[in-house]
Amino acid sequence: MCLAVPGRVLSTAEVDGALMAQVDFGGVRKEVCLQYIPDAEIGEYVVVHVGFAIQRLDEESALRTLANFEQLGLLEEEFGDGFELAARQRESAEGTG
Repeated sequence: MCLAVPGRVLSTAEVDGALMAQVDFGGVRKEVCLQYIPDAEIGEYVVVHVGFAIQRLDEESALRTLANFEQLGLLEEEFGDGFELAARQRESAEGTG
């Protein structure tokens, strides 16, 4: 599943001609492209889809969305180790976990 997830911009830098940001998604940090929102500032929340910031979001909405995603297990699904998750699901299905 590919969600659009809100995250807080921690830093920005130009990398190989592209504007990039280090973004925090409730404790998970990822590098994100800011080409669609080049004036995004440190501390702002942006909605990220497939590695691209696609819109700004106010802090209250961002935190509420992150909390809901966490409660539903969607952050782990989106950012977790897919191989580890598959192995746990296989073990559970086989009755060994």
